[in-house]
Parts: sequence; structure tokens; C-alpha cells
Amino acid sequence: MSGAKRTPGDVLRETRKKDSQTKRAKVLATVDAMKAKGEPITFLTVARSAGVSRWLVYAEGVREHIEAAMKSQAKADRRSRQAGRDASAASLATDLALVREENKALREERDRLKKAVQRSLGAQLDQAGTKELTARVNELLVAVERLTLERDEIRAERDDLQRKLTETEDDLTAARAAGKEMFKRINRT
Repeated sequence: MSGAKRTPGDVLRETRKKDSQTKRAKVLATVDAMKAKGEPITFLTVARSAGVSRWLVYAEGVREHIEAAMKSQAKADRRSRQAGRDASAASLATDLALVREENKALREERDRLKKAVQRSLGAQLDQAGTKELTARVNELLVAVERLTLERDEIRAERDDLQRKLTETEDDLTAARAAGKEMFKRINRT
């Protein structure tokens, strides 16, 4: 478009095209990074990690790249499972003991964090006086009443429009019948 003036539509198309290319490049880079880190690759995890919509990961040119990475990862998993079968009983027992210790530590940390959150919520509830809570409840009741009125108005408007539509359809049917009858008379004469 050298010499021709760009229209807003041209600018929008170019912007969308650049945005699409950027997002596609981001998806491909995310797949490569996940593959390098050994993270499980699925369409959903790629979409979330890249921060794009799910439909984009199924788009032509992107889908094939993800599928290839998934197949490659599946092959690597099969190889590592085969290697794991060859592991000694002693190493498996050591791994199991380590996992149990880690699970125990994680449970303790979870319980500690859960108690801290409960204490924090209790303190917040104590700070919020009943006066504030009553005011909030009243605000919510007013909002509910307003929304109820709006809903009733919308329903009344919908019913009125439905009635008008029915009348219009009846008028249209009558006009069609009259038109057919008129054409029959004209054709007879």
C-alpha cells in the first residue's frame, strides 16, 4: 500500500494480523519452554501458560506443533518408565521413604497454613462490627429490590413485544391470504 491512504479497516486488519502472529509465536515458545523443563504438555496447559484462548492452540499451524511435542514427550515417558523398571529395589525403597517424609512435611505445612488463615479470618470478622455488616446487608437488600423492579419491567416489556409480534404475524398472515386471493381474481379475469 505504498502511496494509497490506509483506511481504519486496513489498520485494524494489520493490527489483528500482528497480534495473531505474536500470540502464535508466544504459544510456540511456551511449548518449547515446557518441553525443555519437562512439564506435561496438553492443549489446556499450553493455553494457560501462554495466556491465550483455548481455540488458538487448536488453530492450524499451532495444533501440529503441540501434538508433535506431546508425542515426543510420550515417547520420552515410555523410555523413562522402562529405565525405571530396571531400578533396584533398594533405590525404590529410598525413593519411597523420601516421598513419605516430603508428604509428612507438606501435610504439616498445610495444617499450619490452614490454622493461620482461620486465625486471620477470625480477626477480620472481629474487626468488622455489626454496624458495618448491617449497613452492607441493607445495601444488598436495596440492590435486590432495584434489580427485582428492573427484572419486572423487562418482563413486562418482553410480554408487550411478544404480543405485538403475535399481532404482526397475524396481520402478515391475513395480508398474504388477501394477496393470494387478489392474485387468483386477477388471474381469472
